[in-house]
Amino acid sequence: MSIMKQFFGLLVWLLLSFVVAAIGGIGSANAPVFYQELQLPSWAPPTWLFGPVWTALYTMMAVAAWLVWRQDGFRGKTKTALVLNGVQLVLNTLWSWLFFAWYLGAVSFIEICLLWCAISATVVSYWRLHKAAALLLIPYWLWVTFAAGLSYSIWQLNPGVL
Repeated sequence: MSIMKQFFGLLVWLLLSFVVAAIGGIGSANAPVFYQELQLPSWAPPTWLFGPVWTALYTMMAVAAWLVWRQDGFRGKTKTALVLNGVQLVLNTLWSWLFFAWYLGAVSFIEICLLWCAISATVVSYWRLHKAAALLLIPYWLWVTFAAGLSYSIWQLNPGVL
């Protein structure tokens, strides 16, 4: 694969990742205000932390997908891994809408559990193809694990709101 094709491939994966982030961002446009109005557990992070964390995570997701894509494009096991990646990206975006736009606490908790499973499947499939790509997803997997616990706690602390 030529250097130019690899470079443009990386740009496409970064663009896709940040388009997904932007769509989720639209769904969570009121998140800073809404988050401050909620009853939060004592271990909840400050609002300002979410932006930098998600920026780093989306960048790592894009690089991981690019590393896998470079293996064999969209063929065979690589295609399967990238489809799993697409599924987790869709679920990632949907969670923001469920929680912050539609205030569906129970549904968003179930959905984030599905997201966690999709990330798990993506990590396993990436591991078989490109170990560095799988390792790049570990911080994301850990963050979503934390976010699932936070989501559940917020939902439980805010009956009638979520």
